[in-house]
Amino acid sequence: MRKKMIIIFLFISLSTNLYILGKWFLLDQWYEVNAEERVILSEMVQKTVASEKYKEIASQEKVIAIDTSIDKNKGGVFPYYFEVNVRTDKQTYIFYCKDKQCSEMENSGWTYSSYQDEQPRLPFKK
Repeated sequence: MRKKMIIIFLFISLSTNLYILGKWFLLDQWYEVNAEERVILSEMVQKTVASEKYKEIASQEKVIAIDTSIDKNKGGVFPYYFEVNVRTDKQTYIFYCKDKQCSEMENSGWTYSSYQDEQPRLPFKK
């Protein structure tokens, strides 16, 4: 009986550790932002808002939110795996660094905006 309990606890412990290690290796390491990267993304947001393309977008569409993300898994090198998403009522614009020093931000893509079909989340209503 004692041997079975030890084997069960060993199995549970090993399974838990494999889950935590696997989650870190497969997800957190590639998509979670650390403190240094958070500062870099904040500076990229400021550069995005100061860019000419953003000003053009803001004059033509209602900017609802600005979001940042990171995807080290897509194969780019620093700083090209950082992105700033400008969400408007019509679509979402994706800004990336224009060069290695990230002296300017450029609009390199766009995608569907959930705000075409939904209202902004603020103020919170039930």
